[in-house]
Amino acid sequence: MQILLFSVLALVAEILGTIGGFGSSMIFVPLAGFFFDFKVVLGITAVFHLFSNVAKISMFRHGLDKRIIRQIGIPAIIAVIVGASLSRYVDTNISRLLLGVFLIGLSLSLLLKPGFILRPVVSNAVSGGALSGFTAGLLGTGGAIRGLTLAAFDLEKNIFIATSAVIDLGVDLSRSVVYFGNGFIRKEDLYLVPILIVVSTLGTWLGKKLLERFSQQQFKKLVLFLILGVGIMNILTFVLENRSVSGSPAKASSVQRSKHG
Repeated sequence: MQILLFSVLALVAEILGTIGGFGSSMIFVPLAGFFFDFKVVLGITAVFHLFSNVAKISMFRHGLDKRIIRQIGIPAIIAVIVGASLSRYVDTNISRLLLGVFLIGLSLSLLLKPGFILRPVVSNAVSGGALSGFTAGLLGTGGAIRGLTLAAFDLEKNIFIATSAVIDLGVDLSRSVVYFGNGFIRKEDLYLVPILIVVSTLGTWLGKKLLERFSQQQFKKLVLFLILGVGIMNILTFVLENRSVSGSPAKASSVQRSKHG
């Protein structure tokens, strides 16, 4: 029953991630945290995203912006290696809270002031790519930051999704190697691989079909609302986890051991 619930939630995350154009990890990571230890979630998410991005590239392959891929992708790949290497040492609980606050503040600003956009210049592309890669490596999710960066270039929705998927594929390949070295990708979790392949392919296809119903303007707003929702989810997850830990001394001790072990 638990694996069925996990599969359904992963499918929902993939559908929404495809529609939003920033991948499923922003929604998948907080949900998967209810089933697995956070460091295991990092490994599972990287593997899930590999299949997800291959599916997106296959289904949206006619829309790619190679110039933006270079400008955002190269710094993202370098930064994700740094973030993934630090993930075994950093307390990701506080980092998740800060990420949630950042996403809520930025998405609300763009929703309330739609005329305000990032300038589509190389410096913003490089810094946005680096920040998205670093948070992807450290927290398992950086797609929303990459989505906000890509939004500055006012890409047509199919080009947006395909370009984002190619960048994310490089990011996921890089962090998967580091996570494997850190022991986050475990043999006992490999039974999830067939499930993740089916979910990522089906979720991408369903997301693509739903995306055809949205106009370009609706698509832009939808991306921002999804990012806002994910930011709220991150904060709620932080609050619930800390309330649970504070209410159970034994669990608090267990969590501390898991963080430092």
